[in-house]
Amino acid sequence: MESLIAKLGLALAIGLLVGLERGWRERDAPDGTRTAGIRTYAITGLLGGLFATLARSLEAPSVLIAGLIAFTAVFAWYKGREAVHNADFSVTGVVAGLGVFVLGALAVVGDHRAAAAGGTALAVLLASRDLLHGLLRRISWIELRAALVLAVMTAIILPLLPAEPIDPWGGFNPRQVWLFTVLTAAISFLGYIAVRILGTTRGVLVGGLAGAVVSSTAVTLALARTAAAGENPWPLAGAATLASAVSVLRVAGIVAIVAPAVLGVAGLAILAAVAGLAICGGVFLSRGHLAATGDSAPRNPFELAPLLAFAALFAVVSTISAAASGYAAGTVATSAVSGTFDVDVAVLSALRLLGSTADIETVGHAVLIALATNAAGRLLVAGATGPVRFWLPLAIATALAGAAGFAAFMALPHFGWPGAMPILR
Repeated sequence: MESLIAKLGLALAIGLLVGLERGWRERDAPDGTRTAGIRTYAITGLLGGLFATLARSLEAPSVLIAGLIAFTAVFAWYKGREAVHNADFSVTGVVAGLGVFVLGALAVVGDHRAAAAGGTALAVLLASRDLLHGLLRRISWIELRAALVLAVMTAIILPLLPAEPIDPWGGFNPRQVWLFTVLTAAISFLGYIAVRILGTTRGVLVGGLAGAVVSSTAVTLALARTAAAGENPWPLAGAATLASAVSVLRVAGIVAIVAPAVLGVAGLAILAAVAGLAICGGVFLSRGHLAATGDSAPRNPFELAPLLAFAALFAVVSTISAAASGYAAGTVATSAVSGTFDVDVAVLSALRLLGSTADIETVGHAVLIALATNAAGRLLVAGATGPVRFWLPLAIATALAGAAGFAAFMALPHFGWPGAMPILR
């Protein structure tokens, strides 16, 4: 009984939440002119829960179906009268009432967590009317098409691809390759949105730094394409350089969580490299600003041809890396090969060997080599897709950061981390 009371309480709470939004939106309407407000929606949620309880107790699902049909008929009739009186053609109130009834039933006979999440999402969606309508007025067809293409790539194509490697070496995993392609497109699209909201220079910088938390290579590709389109390459190179710094810091965070002892070997070199990248990125950003694009024709946030070419390149390199790793001598060589495009996989693979087949020094070397080869991979992408004025500053910054990291690694002492053991095995 206590469980049933709690579930009925959740059904009532869902109605209250949606009714609060509906009542607030119509709070200035005179009494008696509204079909449903906070009380009606609350009762609707409870009513759905009660009908579901009766249906389960009587083992007759038809009771719930009949209740839903009867409620729909009565609620829609009253809403229809209100619409005629107000000359309103919106059906949102009717759909919201049906949603509350069904979610109330789900809270009793289904997953109560899904019902609670659905009620919250329904209330948020109803409250976001002005925001969503304003977005529709501002969005262009090119932006809508890009969002639809991204949705197809993610929701339709990605689940259909094989999730296991299809080559003898285990390197070419179609789903992983396509996931990286989707990730690249998503970062480019989010960067485009950031530019629209924050302005060109700040939007590119924020979008690049945020995207680098996931993939600095994808960010470099997106920025290189923007530079190839004719934008000022200096701030784009600065954003790519700072994105590289964020990527190195992300790897340092992975090492700190998984095997902090390795930071005793690689930590100071990583910090020196990050400092070099940050300084160079700041200098590049100060060299100019991106031209405002508010009056220009909207540009496709991402194009399929370069993305597909990049996916093909990534698949080839992944396959070659997997094949070469079987013949590579030692952990360091394997990290150098596999770190070209996926530094996280290379680093985690090396950290797993700590304490079993590799010591701290060897794993530290492997982490640094993976970072170096990943930086080389970013430069390869930048050189293949961007102009010289974009990739040359990035190459200079990468070389200076690498030199600073190497100097710190050779000149500064390595320190121990007593008692620190890896958490991956």
